[in-house]
Amino acid sequence: MEAGGVADSFLSGACVLFTLGMFSTGLSDLRHMQRTRSVDSIQFLPFLTTDVNNLGWLSYGVLKGDGTLIIVNTVGAVLQTLYILAYLHYSPQKHTMLLQTAALLGLLLLGYGYFWLLVPDLEARLQQLGLFCSVFTISMYLSPLADLAKIIQTKSTQRLSFSLTIATLLSSTSWSIYGFRLRDPYITVPNLPGVLTSLIRLGLFCKYPPEHDRKYRLLQT
Repeated sequence: MEAGGVADSFLSGACVLFTLGMFSTGLSDLRHMQRTRSVDSIQFLPFLTTDVNNLGWLSYGVLKGDGTLIIVNTVGAVLQTLYILAYLHYSPQKHTMLLQTAALLGLLLLGYGYFWLLVPDLEARLQQLGLFCSVFTISMYLSPLADLAKIIQTKSTQRLSFSLTIATLLSSTSWSIYGFRLRDPYITVPNLPGVLTSLIRLGLFCKYPPEHDRKYRLLQT
């Protein structure tokens, strides 16, 4: 096998490994829900938006014929759906969650109808679907920035997950390089904010480590 082929295989494997590692961080939430039979301190929307994001990128991977995208997003969609079903099982507010699920799934179905029925040209469909997935992914990576002001104000990183931060950094970096290698801006560009936001969160962990959190809470009491 040529050096370029080995590098591509290694990079593809890294994308699969790191992304599945990022998705599997939700297993701790799943265990918490099963143990406590509640959804206290666990947010529903990240599971739902990640599931929709996986389904969007799965469609892009199928249209592009990219096995790496297909594998990662198939497994990701299955895991996120599992988390959603567990959340709905243990949540006392099922009506609100079902409405949110129906709204996003309706949006996804409208998108599918548009791309597959109203855009007959395959190349145009690929470009527009890639743009849609990119914008959705960027919005997901940037949405947690609203919490940064609260973290700085409280001088506490308690609301951040260190393992998820590391997994997101590795996953986003590998996908950025993968997209660059394929010359696919729809893969490269949306993952750059993931790298940036992960580095910002790592900086906050360095500035406000867990030991600092405990000292700060003692001073507040």
